[in-house]
Amino acid sequence: MKLELKNSLSVKLLRVVLLSALVVGVALSVAQIVFDAYKTRQAVAGDAQRILDMFRDPSTQAVYSLDREMGMQVIEGLFQDDAVRMASIGHPNETMLAEKSRALQQAPSRWLTDLILGQERTFTTPLVGKGPYSEYYGDLSITLDTATYGQGFIVNSVIIFISGVLRALAMGLVLYLVYHWLLTKPLSRIIEHLTSINPDRPSEHKIPLLKGHERNELGLWINTANQLLESIERNTHLRHEAESSLLRMAQYDFLTGLPNRQKLQEQLDKILIDAGRRQRRVAVLCVGLDDFKSVNEQFTYQAGDKLLLALADRLRAHSGRLGALARLGGDQFALVQADIDQPYEAAELAQSILDDLEAEFALDQECIRLRATIGITLFPEDGDSTEKLLQKAEQTMTLAKTRSRNRYQFYIASVDSEMRRRRELEKDLRDALRRDQFHLVYQPQISYRDHRVVGVEALIRWQHPEHGLVPPDLFIPLAEQNGTIIPIGEWVLDQACRQLREWHDLGFTDLRMAVNLSTVQLHHTELPRVVNNLMQIYRLPPRSLELEVTETGLMEDISTAAQHLLSLRRSGALIAIDDFGTGYSSLSYLKSLPLDKIKIDKSFVQDLLDDDDDATIVRAIIQLGKSLGMQVIAEGVETAEQEAYIVSEGCHEGQGYHYSKPLQARELAAFLKQAQRNNAAII
Repeated sequence: MKLELKNSLSVKLLRVVLLSALVVGVALSVAQIVFDAYKTRQAVAGDAQRILDMFRDPSTQAVYSLDREMGMQVIEGLFQDDAVRMASIGHPNETMLAEKSRALQQAPSRWLTDLILGQERTFTTPLVGKGPYSEYYGDLSITLDTATYGQGFIVNSVIIFISGVLRALAMGLVLYLVYHWLLTKPLSRIIEHLTSINPDRPSEHKIPLLKGHERNELGLWINTANQLLESIERNTHLRHEAESSLLRMAQYDFLTGLPNRQKLQEQLDKILIDAGRRQRRVAVLCVGLDDFKSVNEQFTYQAGDKLLLALADRLRAHSGRLGALARLGGDQFALVQADIDQPYEAAELAQSILDDLEAEFALDQECIRLRATIGITLFPEDGDSTEKLLQKAEQTMTLAKTRSRNRYQFYIASVDSEMRRRRELEKDLRDALRRDQFHLVYQPQISYRDHRVVGVEALIRWQHPEHGLVPPDLFIPLAEQNGTIIPIGEWVLDQACRQLREWHDLGFTDLRMAVNLSTVQLHHTELPRVVNNLMQIYRLPPRSLELEVTETGLMEDISTAAQHLLSLRRSGALIAIDDFGTGYSSLSYLKSLPLDKIKIDKSFVQDLLDDDDDATIVRAIIQLGKSLGMQVIAEGVETAEQEAYIVSEGCHEGQGYHYSKPLQARELAAFLKQAQRNNAAII
């Protein structure tokens, strides 16, 4: 806050001091002028008396002898003085012996001096003879013009007035400077320090004592102000602590320190607003301990509180995956998992919590194992508000306890059954390879140059003993999540290379085998070594094994992926980019990666005759591949019309149900022989 100059104390003080000094100066000057006027009047009288005394004797002699000529000489002598306007010698009752007069002097200040001194003044002295009788002969009278005295008076008055005012103003300015130096300036410095004080921490910057004012009123004021600031900060801190304590008591659980139901509702409101804007799912998990009442009865309530604290710590271990964690009351807790794609992510979190509870709790040299049941609701499927989601999660948890404990359950039965099936599949997937439940099928790839079968793509299938054939798009993500994709991928590579060796031995020496690599496999450091070993073991010629990688897998870590692809190419494998056009299609990264082939995703091929956008994308991909010197293959070719279009655009190879569905190895061998006979017949 900056003080305006016109409102400053110094300026106000200067006005008052100067005005007061001016009034005092004027008053003193006026008094001096009045006194000077009195002295001037006295000077006129004194001069008149001096003149009369000087000319009394000659005048007496002239009037005594009645010598008119002598009288006139005396009169002329009197008129040598400029102030004498009129003079006369004679008896008052007789004709004057001698007399003379002249006009008043003209002066610009007469209007003022005549008021003060009078226009003229007349003085008379009697003419008396010498003793012993002292006979009276007449009078000597003179009249003095005050103009000469008035001019001097005016000059003196102006000097007196101006000098008096200037002295008063000078004294006032000196007083102001003294006051400014001793009071105003120190106050300004104090104000500067006051404005720099942090209101939240007022005692952090104390007002420094001013040099020379340590023991006067200013020093006392500064010490008192600093003490006051310290007191304010101390009281403010105590108030904030009290407010924080009250707020924490109102929003947090006293025992565990976790947010309570009220605080959770505030947090969940914000999470739901953000999820709605981003169109993302949110899962609310209500965790209820199974038969916690018996723990309190068997031990003590204090022991139960310790168990709740330990449980809260275990739940906090999942905070990296949580948007909120709270204690609802008693033995119930709530967890909020924000920004999820699929419900199975909530199921994984619930299962990890149940798995954590498998570890025993140490309590007073006793080992206690807790069980819990978890109810799960999803946003936006199960509700669009905090109250609905929490209420349904608690209801689901309670309902699940009545049926079976130590488990989790979704509010929607279909989602719940799907998550259970997914959980079962994930568990069975760990043993599927050992139980020989996987097999490969092969789909031919046709060259459009001569319509020969130039390659096959190996596709994995899982034959589950209970659920039947499980599609790859369901179990491959599970395998990537639990890490089984590495051994499964190595098994696929081994089976594909072995089968390719058999077909080469049957005479199909130009046949190429394409194998898909998952993102996890691509970033596995042992992959180049595995591929190199397999090609040597099965004596596969260079460029007979083609490894397909996806765009998204490449872009996760493009530098590492590029190094692995170079290692794979050095082993003799071809590199193809699969599902091209669905990810981060970019000419810059295509040029920087060691790629041999581009595979157009089937989603573009299927509708290219009906969708101009898909047709444009297919055409652009083919032209891009050709400009980079890469082979282009289209997957998902199902009709002759689709084939004709991509061939006309310059596509090199095709794959799809128009040629053949994926076949068992024996069936594909027969397909290859039939294709070989057909080509021979055409020739």
